[in-house]
Amino acid sequence: MKKIVDLNSDIGEGFGNYSLGLDGEVIKHVTSINIACGWHAGDPIIMDNTVKEAIKNGVAIGAHPGYPDLLGFGRRNMDITPKEARAYMLYQLGALNAFATAHGAKIQHVKLHGAFYNTTSIDPKLAEEIINGILDVDKDIILLALSGSYITKRAKERGLRVAQEVFADRAYNSDGTLVSRRLPGAVIHDSKLAISRIKKMVLEGKIDTIDNKEIPIVADSICVHGDNPEAVKFVEEIRDSLVSDGIDVKNLNEFI
Repeated sequence: MKKIVDLNSDIGEGFGNYSLGLDGEVIKHVTSINIACGWHAGDPIIMDNTVKEAIKNGVAIGAHPGYPDLLGFGRRNMDITPKEARAYMLYQLGALNAFATAHGAKIQHVKLHGAFYNTTSIDPKLAEEIINGILDVDKDIILLALSGSYITKRAKERGLRVAQEVFADRAYNSDGTLVSRRLPGAVIHDSKLAISRIKKMVLEGKIDTIDNKEIPIVADSICVHGDNPEAVKFVEEIRDSLVSDGIDVKNLNEFI
C-alpha cells in the first residue's frame, strides 16, 4: 500500500501590526494549515485573509484554538475545567468557521495549540469535552492531535475522524510526548537529520527518542514551521524528499 502523509503548518499567528512567520511562502508547500483563532494569536483581518489564501492555494483549512493567553502565545499552562475547555474550543472554531463559510469553504480539522494541545492530549476529562464539542458541531471534522496520545485513542472510540500528528523538528521522549522546549536538544536544527527522522516515522512507523530508544509512532500528518527563510526552505526540502521517495503528500480529507 502506497504511503500517504499530510503536511501541516500553524498559520496566521500574527496580531494587528505584528507579523509572525512567512505564511505566504510556507502555504505553497503544505497541504493543510492550522489558523490561529484570535486567543493566542491572530485577529479577524488575519483570519479572513488567511482563509482566502488557503482557498487560493488549494490548501485545507483547520482551526487552531489556544488558551486566552495572547501575552504568552498560548504556551503557558492554565487551570481550566472540562466545561471551559469545550467552550474555549467551540468559541474559536465558530469564529473561524464564519470566515470559512463566507468564502464558500469548510473546516477540515481542529488542532489545538500550545499548552491547550499538550494538556488535552493527556487529560481524560478535558479530552472528552473537546471530543464532545467537535461531534456536536460537525462529526466530519477531523481531530488532528499528537500521535499516540490519549485524546487520539478516545476520539477514535467515539467515532471521530482522527489524524495523528508528528513533528519534523522536535525531539521525543520515550513515552511519545515532545521534549520540553526548555530542555537542550528539544528542537532539531539539522535539516538532514530531521528529514531522515521523518522518513523513518512515515515509512517504518518508528522514531528514535532523546534517550536513544526506538518507539512506535503513527504519522498521518507532519507539522512543519515556517518562521524564517531557512525554515521555509526546510519545508520545501521535506516535501521534495517525501515525493522523491514515492510518498504521496495530500490533505487529510483525501485519506482519513
